[in-house]
Amino acid sequence: MYTVLVCDDEKDIVSALKIYLTSDGYNVLEAYNGKEAIDIIENNEVHLVLMDIMMPETDGLTALMKIRENHNTPVIFTTAKSEDNDIILGLNLGADDYVTKPFNPVELLARVRSQLRRYTKLGGGNFSDKTINVQGITIDDNAKSVYVDNKEVNLTPKEYEILKLLAKSPGKVFSPTDIYRHVWKDEPYGADATVAVHIRHLREKIEINPNQPRYIKVVWGQGYKIDDNMR
Repeated sequence: MYTVLVCDDEKDIVSALKIYLTSDGYNVLEAYNGKEAIDIIENNEVHLVLMDIMMPETDGLTALMKIRENHNTPVIFTTAKSEDNDIILGLNLGADDYVTKPFNPVELLARVRSQLRRYTKLGGGNFSDKTINVQGITIDDNAKSVYVDNKEVNLTPKEYEILKLLAKSPGKVFSPTDIYRHVWKDEPYGADATVAVHIRHLREKIEINPNQPRYIKVVWGQGYKIDDNMR
């Protein structure tokens, strides 16, 4: 699960952003000035920051410069429409994006997802060796949990192992025999039918449209793979 740090000196705004983000499956940390934000980032695994520019004690621009000394975590500024000059300065200092107040929740979440996809695709973050990220799928192998676009999905043990096998080697084609031997750890008698049924059930759980899969693709006559390209 991704962790988003929300930093704003207005508590009502922090509360509203927390509602939007948690409803979309994110873990949320809260800060009310730039100094608090810096301290949290130094002591926690944070995957994205939503931060106001105008704040007391340490403003967003100063906090951004400090964050960029040690971290490439995506930073999205939350700004008033009158702060155009500050927005330009923030982008020049290394901010990744901005959203203006009042927030459109749909736009806000789309920008958060976009930055997280780019960040993880470029190898950002400090995910443990037990976490697998490919496209919009996150597999936490410690907790045996799967998230698709930050929403948890419930898989059977066999479905989980199939997905993990494919996700660990994006772009690689696994034959039904390969999958059966890895997952069932047995001789692959009837592998084609058994694997096909499990793939169908897996697609029903992780795909928006199982008939037009985004994630698990079939390579006719060869097997299955997860594409290594974003769609």
